[in-house]
Amino acid sequence: MSEIYKDFAPLDSSKTPRFAEVATFMRTRSIPIDQAGVVDVGIVGVPFDLGTNFRPGSRFGPAGIREASRIIRSVNGHTYVAPFEIARIADLGDTPVHTVLFDESIQIITEYFRAVRENSIRPLSLGGDHTISLPILRGLVQSDPVGMIQFDAHTDTHDSARGSKINHGTPFRRAVEEGLLDPKRVVQIGLRSTISAQNEYDWARSVGMTLITMDDYESMGRTAVIEEARRIVGNGRTYLSFDIDGLDAVYCPGTGVPEPGGFSMRDALVMLRGLRGINFIGGDICEVSPYLDAAGITSMHAANLSFELLCLLAEASRDYAA
Repeated sequence: MSEIYKDFAPLDSSKTPRFAEVATFMRTRSIPIDQAGVVDVGIVGVPFDLGTNFRPGSRFGPAGIREASRIIRSVNGHTYVAPFEIARIADLGDTPVHTVLFDESIQIITEYFRAVRENSIRPLSLGGDHTISLPILRGLVQSDPVGMIQFDAHTDTHDSARGSKINHGTPFRRAVEEGLLDPKRVVQIGLRSTISAQNEYDWARSVGMTLITMDDYESMGRTAVIEEARRIVGNGRTYLSFDIDGLDAVYCPGTGVPEPGGFSMRDALVMLRGLRGINFIGGDICEVSPYLDAAGITSMHAANLSFELLCLLAEASRDYAA
């Protein structure tokens, strides 16, 4: 390992057992944001679930994912990417949040990710409900809107829910309206839930988003879906958001709104590996609720998906200027 990255290597399991010490993501070095100027990729927990409108608990997602990540080794066994050998990676801890004040939490999270951007860090964010994508994008996107690849059972482009304009069902509508996302460079993969109205997808399609339902996914095939996602986002700056309920419900019982009929964990892993080379500025894994989980299966899957995203971000930090 190069001396540049040596100080950021995870704990050596031959010296410190995997079950020992405080759980950071993959047992990486812990560095607070105000000391993270040399970090290329930062893991950030966002323990916020005040935007949930059904089953809560994803505020405990960051802790659950970190705990499950203890077993993950440092080299991708399929792409052979070794993220810790090509990027300086650290766990930056959790963003501050207010335990009961929604608007204050959103502002705190936004300001935190502005600091992440100012330090030229590409964040891997562990949620938290899907509301968090909005303040993350507010913090990361300074001028030109970015593209997005979203894996999800739901579009999260509602206009409101019971009078609330910002919640886990609305983040990407707000992000388009605020000029954070370029809708023509947004693709949503895995949509399949029951919906509240026949026109529920109309707004997203009207502004230029590409919606790939599970029926579309099965018709197109996995390889074609990967190619279409790459075509849509192109070479521009891109964000990746993975709602764990994009997986079939058998793979993610520990989530607020599990949906049957989704893609498998194997499909998800292969799709993420097929996105290498895209200029990802950051990404999130959302909606993991450990207290709803069965035998830790959801946290375990989320941790492995997070590792795949870490590999993508490490390569992007190497290949593209921040």
